[in-house]
Amino acid sequence: MVRYRTSAGDVLDAVCLRHYGRVDVVPEVLAANPGLAAAGATLPAGRIVELPDLPPPPATARLRLWD
Repeated sequence: MVRYRTSAGDVLDAVCLRHYGRVDVVPEVLAANPGLAAAGATLPAGRIVELPDLPPPPATARLRLWD
């Protein structure tokens, strides 16, 4: 688990995108941080957000249009 200290203007989906490379993990991060959703869309500066260790996203098939 990583602890992230927010900066002015941070929003959770952008924090997740920077840390995990995706935003579909927002529910898991909220679950790991009770009360974080009540902080509002823009997180207050200096708030510690715990970013849990999560499995990588499932592999997806790629469609190749040209060989």
